[in-house]
Amino acid sequence: MTRLVAIINQKGGVGKTTTTTNLCHALAELGKKVTVIDFDPQGHLAVSFGIISNNTSGIDAAMLKEKTVDEQVVHVRDNLQLISAGSRLKEVEQMSSTGSPRGVMLRDALKGQLADQDFVFIDCPPSSGLLVANALIATRELLVPMASDFLALQGLSHLMGTVKRFEGALKRKYKISVVISRYMSTRRISSQVLNILLSHFPNEILATVIRETALLAECPSFGQTILEYSPKSRSARDFRNLANDFLENRVMTNDNK
Repeated sequence: MTRLVAIINQKGGVGKTTTTTNLCHALAELGKKVTVIDFDPQGHLAVSFGIISNNTSGIDAAMLKEKTVDEQVVHVRDNLQLISAGSRLKEVEQMSSTGSPRGVMLRDALKGQLADQDFVFIDCPPSSGLLVANALIATRELLVPMASDFLALQGLSHLMGTVKRFEGALKRKYKISVVISRYMSTRRISSQVLNILLSHFPNEILATVIRETALLAECPSFGQTILEYSPKSRSARDFRNLANDFLENRVMTNDNK
């Protein structure tokens, strides 16, 4: 059965698209069939995979019922395929009314599609608008990249408030996994934030932290993941370990942090 996962954080600058790009490629390397949806109108995910096209349709056309999701798939790596945002996704975000409830457009577009995939990831925009609502309605599993700084904690509090409201309205409980990204062991605040997170999210923080490096910032400009750009680097090792954490539900504790 396909696992549908929204990669979400309403705060920008937490390493969300970096996490999406490299985790998806690491899972594909392990032989998993992965589809990733660029659900951010900025389209940075597609660029990170080396796909640059300004006027193509993507998930926007599927949500507007002009194409099926399966028709919008682009093969980007072995076992890994991309559905781009599409040039009209920003218009979808700003729609005032449609023939059906606006919040279920993504859920309806995905129904009966991508059934041969092990995972479908949705790279959400850093906002709390209509697109994020669509992702929350369409999924039951959330992956939350979290930078280790104080402002990121404030953003996470806001996100969890949103999640709780959706859980109440939809009468469901999300499976939540937190990824510690942009971690700098030389900064005291990093370990302080990590300790706070461990106390608030026991058994939900994946065991591997993604350490901040210049390489992770460089590789999107070459249209490559870290596994291609610097396959023997510690960053590539971090993401390969994170992929195994995700598959095996290996979480961090105070004993193994």
